[in-house]
Amino acid sequence: MLRRVVTVPALIDVLAGVLAPEYGGSPNADYIWVLYWIGFGLGIAMFLLVEGVLIVSLMRDRFRRGRPDAVQVRGNTPLEVGWTLGATAIVAVLAVVTFVGLPAIVTPPASDPGGLRVADGRLYASTDQAPVEGGERPLEIGVNGQQYLWRYDYPGLRGRLFAYHEMVVPTDTTVVLSITSQDVAHSWWIPQLGGKMDALPGHVNQTWFKATEPGVFRGQCAELCGENHASMTGSVRAVPPEEFRRWVTQQTAGIRASQEALIETRRSRNTNQ
Repeated sequence: MLRRVVTVPALIDVLAGVLAPEYGGSPNADYIWVLYWIGFGLGIAMFLLVEGVLIVSLMRDRFRRGRPDAVQVRGNTPLEVGWTLGATAIVAVLAVVTFVGLPAIVTPPASDPGGLRVADGRLYASTDQAPVEGGERPLEIGVNGQQYLWRYDYPGLRGRLFAYHEMVVPTDTTVVLSITSQDVAHSWWIPQLGGKMDALPGHVNQTWFKATEPGVFRGQCAELCGENHASMTGSVRAVPPEEFRRWVTQQTAGIRASQEALIETRRSRNTNQ
């Protein structure tokens, strides 16, 4: 009979997955994970310190027969000054660490050399490709929340390119999202690719990610948006740049074929009437 051996690193990894946000899909998600653990570690340290002092005080000064009552202390200036300075130092450390790491979370970096280069509405493979004149920009995708699905628009890529339910992106490529809603408030959230971002009617919020490995990253609308809110899921499929190029070609051809079929159907109906 085989026995499953649970190692300490495996147990720690499981606990970390329960206690901490997901990470590993994009650099900004990794920075959020690091900041979370710094704050969590300081919080645990303070909890243990306060509870330790409390338990020691209770055990040391508990009532015992034949012994005098514990001394009632009415104020302790050194102690009060000490915990005030300590709390201030902790807040200062958290503030410094946060503002040092914040630019890496909110500022989109350049795509990696193995990613996809985008300029002037055209796609450029960065491998064996000279710098594009006029500068390089990230891949821009519009995210539109609708009860109860997501629509993804790729402006400038071979005409009107869009997809529902699943966003397809090239790996090692910075992707900037412009997020909005056409009905009620939603919230775009793919945990492994970064933090939440509200999707609001009449307003555009922006965020970014850069998928470092191929794979499918799943998420959930994080804003109660109606009776079918639980079914409003989202997913991002990261593929190598050349596979993304093929997907763009296939998706564009499929959209064009559907539009032509719809035009032909309407023409036939008008002719028969």
